[in-house]
Amino acid sequence: MAQSVKLADDIMALVRREADIHSRSVAGQITHWLKLGRAIEHSGTFDHARITAVLEGKLDTTGLGAEEEAAWLDAFTTKMAEPSEHEQTFFAKRRRLGRGVGLDAGGNLCYAKDDDAT
Repeated sequence: MAQSVKLADDIMALVRREADIHSRSVAGQITHWLKLGRAIEHSGTFDHARITAVLEGKLDTTGLGAEEEAAWLDAFTTKMAEPSEHEQTFFAKRRRLGRGVGLDAGGNLCYAKDDDAT
């Protein structure tokens, strides 16, 4: 059963910032932090700061341990599934121009007119 929790404004600002960076909802970010905190408390080898540094391009993935690499891969996969604002703008322009906007299930190039027909 879902529960309501009161958090200070400064904590919520941090949650919202990190949720945006990692393409999560506010509830998803809080849940993620709870799971990470628990995992970190139970593991002496896990370092979330290193995972964030890899996501920001400040550290190479080869420097991560096995647990860190698994957490990074989950975060990276989630982030890559969300198009950036730049990508959304790019593909909106391509759709307006009737140019290719992606691949269908068979690997064929899709055009904006193809999307309109569905």
